[in-house]
Formats: sequence, structure tokens, C-alpha cells
Amino acid sequence: MERSERQRVVVVGGGTSGWMTAAALAKLLPARCTVDLVESEAIGIIGVGEATLPHIRAFNERLGVAEAEFMAATRATFKLGIEFRDWARIGDSYIHPFGTFGRGTGEVQFHHYYTRLLHAGVALPPIEAFSMACSLARANRFGAPSVDPRQIASTFGYAYQFDAVAFAPYLRRLAEGLGARRTEGRIVDVARDPLSGDVTAVVLEDGRRVEGDLFVDCSGFVALLIGKTMGEPFDDWSRWLPADRAVALPCRTATAVTPYTSAIAMPSGWRWRIPLQHRTGNGYVFASDFLDEGAAADALVAAVEGTPLAEPRVLRFKAGRRARSWVNNVVAIGLASGFLEPLESTSLYLVQQAITALVELFPERRIAAADRDEFNRLVNMEYDRVRDFLILHYHATQRDDSPFWAYVRNMEIPASLAEKMALFRRRGRVVKYREGAFLDASWVSVYLGQRVLPDGHDPRADGPPLDSLAAGMERLRGEIATAIGGMADHRDFLAGYCPMPAAA
Repeated sequence: MERSERQRVVVVGGGTSGWMTAAALAKLLPARCTVDLVESEAIGIIGVGEATLPHIRAFNERLGVAEAEFMAATRATFKLGIEFRDWARIGDSYIHPFGTFGRGTGEVQFHHYYTRLLHAGVALPPIEAFSMACSLARANRFGAPSVDPRQIASTFGYAYQFDAVAFAPYLRRLAEGLGARRTEGRIVDVARDPLSGDVTAVVLEDGRRVEGDLFVDCSGFVALLIGKTMGEPFDDWSRWLPADRAVALPCRTATAVTPYTSAIAMPSGWRWRIPLQHRTGNGYVFASDFLDEGAAADALVAAVEGTPLAEPRVLRFKAGRRARSWVNNVVAIGLASGFLEPLESTSLYLVQQAITALVELFPERRIAAADRDEFNRLVNMEYDRVRDFLILHYHATQRDDSPFWAYVRNMEIPASLAEKMALFRRRGRVVKYREGAFLDASWVSVYLGQRVLPDGHDPRADGPPLDSLAAGMERLRGEIATAIGGMADHRDFLAGYCPMPAAA
């Protein structure tokens, strides 16, 4: 591909990933490309409600999205973390926070002081009691984080829980306002250059051709370009992540609109609970080798809190990713690139990171192999590290009450995760990465929340006397309680900040 004018980008498929891509390219690279998106109204989107990571805020800001307007349009709520119930043992509960434990400052991480006290026999509450994000979530309150790093209220972040079906139209309006063009139609053929193998156009049912220089495959599980056309192989990870089905069911909100997502372990997988302003999203992610679809639907209906608003809907998938997400002049983003179950709300994060990499490595006059290779390295790294984090949740369990939990507890795990777990068990060390979704507090929350207690700790944590260290812990809890006391109930905050339209 070599052209002197702006590159013609064709996005194949709409939905959240397609319109996120179109909006980002139109906003960030207006002098470098034109954007045409092809989608068919006859093809629905998979969206069943989205729970996100804090990275989505930076993405929205780059696009110029006004937070309150976006939240009102998508009936969004705030999200301070993810609650995990019954994962290590039935009856256990912990929160993976969007923020630090303690103040998050200093060379020695907070959890080393915490585990030192535990090993010394000091009675302590779960580590989440020392997290502003966790404590705020448990109190069902919300307030904007402080910008003053001296304040404990500066130690947390947040994400959103929103209606995915409403998000795509919102992004479409944004993208079209930035100059992206939409073509309605079903694609029936793909034209390729016989010499290079590059895609040159997509052909619609009525005979129209949409030509381009760079094609972004956002066609979902169909993977029309990256899979069916380019034949890029799919790396199957179902031996580690055996869940391959989900039953989704929205219901009227009958309980608290919590500022967190819940992942509740079930006999053959787990159940999500995503509270929005107008309803609550529910789903049962399960492994079909251990449970059939009818039984899963019955279990979900019995478990939901509130009146169902639709019939249960079954989604089928397979965990894994493409060996490469950029092949020739085709870039796969979203489900066409890979899929990892929504246990840690990473779906839109992976879309966002792929878009960011594409923007940063966007072709100049021709596609350089080095840029394409770097894109593939970055995307693969993100998928691989999220994969390990998800497997940790399953493997670090003490449950053996069902065949499913017995399998994941005893399965062989990737060497990369085995090494991470061995380091933490030895002395609480968390493998550090310069890139990747989850930082130290995320790993610590899952390790300790699922009863993986290290044998030792960072030797520098031995500095303070035990009594002063314990007293400091209590002062920290008091500081957190005071800060939370000044914040509003989550629902009240939403009503004042981003109430949904009256007709919703």
C-alpha cells in the first residue's frame, strides 16, 4: 500500500468496537486518513451491558467526550472495582479495587507491611479495609477523587457501567460529527490484490464496492477479514479458560445500584451483576462441558434480583486470540482479534489498546513490516497478560465442590502464570510490567482475596516497630472512614450529576 494522499480506512462492522475505532481515527488522525464504516442494520450487536476499566476515561477524554453527557446517554453508573463472591471458598467475598491499598507511596508496597503483621499474629481485617476504593464501594457511596496527592481520597480511580446498546449509537453520532462516513449494507464478497494479497474492497449485496487502503475488521466473532479472508489462525485457550457459553438476562433493579460490578462464582462458572441506572445486567458464564444451556438459564433466572425484562439469551464463544491481529493491510480489533471472558471487564480495554497502537503506528505512505510487527507484539502481550490474570482467579481456589472447580483447581497453567504465583508465594513479590492492564494492587487483591498468602515479605518492611505499624494501620482506617463520610450515596450522586433522559 503506497499512496501520497490520505489513507482510505474502511472499518468493517459497527457496534462498540467499530464506532470506537471510527471515532478515534477521525478525531486523532484527520490529516492522515478518511474513515468509512460499513455495517448492516440486519446484524445486531452482542452488547449485553458493559463494565469497564478506568482506562476508558482517558480514551473518552481524548475524543472530547463530556462525562456527564455520555453517562446520561448510556444510563451509566460509576464503578470503583469488581466484587468476587465465593471464589476461594463459598462465603468468601473480596473487591478488586481501582486504586491502591494504603497510600500507594514509598518504595515498599503496602501489602508487605500487612502480611508482616499477619505473620506476627496481629489480628487485622481483610486488606480491602485499607483501600479507599473498596471501602467506598462497600459503603455504596461515590465522590470524585481528590487531585491533592496528600489526601487519602486521591488514592482511587473509577470506571463506568453502561448500556452497550446505547453506547454504539452515541459513538456513531460522535464519529459522524468528526467526519466519518457510514455505509449501510451486508458484505457478500471481499476483493483482494492477486499479487500482494491485500484487500482492495468489500462488495455489498447490492453490488456496491467500498474501496480502501487499510481495512479494520470489527466484524465480531465472524472475523470476516482476518479469519475468513486472510486465514489467520486462532490460538485456542479453552484448556485454561474452559467457559465457552454465557446466558444473559436483564432485570429491573430491585436492589442497590452498587458502584461496582459483581462476579459471583457458580457451580460451573460465574455470574455477573452489572447495575445500570435503569436496569441490572445479569449473566451466567459457564463451561458447556460441565453444564447444558437449559440448566444454565434456569440457574440464572433463579438467581437474579428483580423481574426479568427479557428471555435468557445464549452467547457462544471460545477463549483465545489470533496469532496476529494485523496481516497485510487488515487490522482486527475487538472480537475479530480475540476473546477473553468478561471476568475482569477487559473487553473494551483490549479494543482501546488496539486502537491506541494503531493510531501510534498508523501507516505513512506504505505499511512498514516493523510497525505491523510491533502492533502484533503489543496486542499479543495485552491478551497474554490478561489471560494469565483471569486464569489466576480460577486456579487459585480451594473449592472442590463441583467437577468444574475441581478441574480448574488442578489444571496445568501457563508457565508465565506459574512463575508469577511462585514469586508471590515466596515473599509477596508482584511481577512488574511497564505495559499491561493490571498493576500491583490488582494482583494483590486477587492473591490475598483467594487466600494465597505469601510465606515472607520484602525485608525493608521490617523497619518500623510492630506496634507503631499496627497503630498506623488503624489511623489509616480512620482517615478512610472520615473521607467516605463526606461523600454521597451512589444513586443520589448519579441523580444530581448524570440523570438519564426522562423517556428512558
